[in-house]
Amino acid sequence: MLKTLINAFREKEIRRKMLLTLLMILVFRIGCFIPVPGIDSNQFRTIADDPNHTFFSIMSTITGGSLSNGTLFALGIIPFINAFIIMQLLTLIIPPLERLSKQGEDGRKKITQITRYMAILLAAVQGIGICLGYGKGMFQPVFGSSGLTIALVIMMMIGGSCLVMWISDRITEYGVGNGTSLIIFVGILASAGQRILTAFRGVGDGNDSAKKVWLILAFFLVVLLVFVFIIFVDLAERRITIQYAKQVKGNKMYGGQSTHIPMKVNASGVMPIIFASSFLMFPQMISSFWPDSAFYRWWSEWLGVGEPIYVALMCLLIVFFSFFYAQIQFNPEDISRNIQQNGGFIPGIRPGRPTTMYLQRINNRITLFGAIFLAVVALIPSVVLPIISKENGLGNAFSATGLLIVVSVAMEFDTQLQNQLMMKHYKGFLK
Repeated sequence: MLKTLINAFREKEIRRKMLLTLLMILVFRIGCFIPVPGIDSNQFRTIADDPNHTFFSIMSTITGGSLSNGTLFALGIIPFINAFIIMQLLTLIIPPLERLSKQGEDGRKKITQITRYMAILLAAVQGIGICLGYGKGMFQPVFGSSGLTIALVIMMMIGGSCLVMWISDRITEYGVGNGTSLIIFVGILASAGQRILTAFRGVGDGNDSAKKVWLILAFFLVVLLVFVFIIFVDLAERRITIQYAKQVKGNKMYGGQSTHIPMKVNASGVMPIIFASSFLMFPQMISSFWPDSAFYRWWSEWLGVGEPIYVALMCLLIVFFSFFYAQIQFNPEDISRNIQQNGGFIPGIRPGRPTTMYLQRINNRITLFGAIFLAVVALIPSVVLPIISKENGLGNAFSATGLLIVVSVAMEFDTQLQNQLMMKHYKGFLK
């Protein structure tokens, strides 16, 4: 990847895109430190560090610590991500949206615009929920009225979220890589960096300095091994050979070539973990607005993040959503029909229904392995990291989603640079 970065920086056009991307990321990080008038940042930080408010802590991690500091970009890109996930599900359920998704570039733009409007609505809901649910003693009246102060804070949060969406679009359109992914990537690394610095500062406190250093090294070793494991599985794929029969059209012969269908082991990416964690954390998020209720105390005790029942349900839901998402992404019947219409076949498998059944069987096997992989990755931050990071607080530096996102975005960014370098070389060859 380092070699790719060096080669990309030598090209003027790509260098300009990379510098623009860095500039937009810098603007995002500056916004993460601009305070919102009326917010007591110390109270926000206390809630983020409270183990009873896990959802608040996870949201703060994704925003790079902006939520815990009560700054302009407190909501970050989270409303847009939620809106994007909802729109993906609605596209499968609502026929007009499904037709719109198949209308090419124009349809994609309309769906993106609807997603933005939905993101603004969700930003308003989340802003109101945070202010009303966690708002006791968190505000310092600006206009002499707590109601006007809360209204100002909510509007600032919505405006900050819209600005983050704009930064994301600029990176996607004029920079390198996907803007949404890069903003999440930067936020997770910033939060992890803050926790790592806090852990190093605590090495000198107390008499167990050597033990603390070894625990930090063990944490880095486990994270490195997890990164290598994720990269290995992310690059793994099953290639199904497709042979095309020779066809005579006029005086020319076509076909007779061999190609393959690449089926990735982890084709669903991080989505099953996001769906599973959202499904389990949604009741806790809603009930956290009433922290004194019996339901909230019961849920936190038995189904809170890290509890045995939570871990078991998390693994089962990851397997379920992996198969659910695989059915959305991969349609063996359509692929079998396309292969047959183009004169192709899988060696040893008859065209038509036998090909469909063969592709379905292979997809189910690969999806099962990918689901087990995601469940193992989800268990590491919930079970392994807290054991070796109990004393230094590094157990929350990376979540399962964070580990996958960091690796996936880094690999995607490297692929984007390689593609742009290849296009540049092709242009030079044509000239």
